[in-house]
Amino acid sequence: MEPLGTTLFTLLVAWAVITAALICMLIYRGTLASHEEDQIFLDKAGDSMAQEQRLIVARIERLGMPIKLLITGSVLLLLVIAGLWLWQGFKNF
Repeated sequence: MEPLGTTLFTLLVAWAVITAALICMLIYRGTLASHEEDQIFLDKAGDSMAQEQRLIVARIERLGMPIKLLITGSVLLLLVIAGLWLWQGFKNF
């Protein structure tokens, strides 16, 4: 019985770490998105501002895949934890 409890605890810690990383990345993406402008009307003097906006959009797009992977990992770990918990409950029933 004890090894299953240790396994469950280890999985819970791993889930917490992955979920915390996911939350941090979502906050970072939200911060970047708040600096992104919807429309910019620029002349030749504003090219540096346009370049900044391109960089912000590129960073936001780069965060897409890691966020999807963290969401998938978090959900899968949560399902495994729930399955082990239910299995342990049925086993002790």
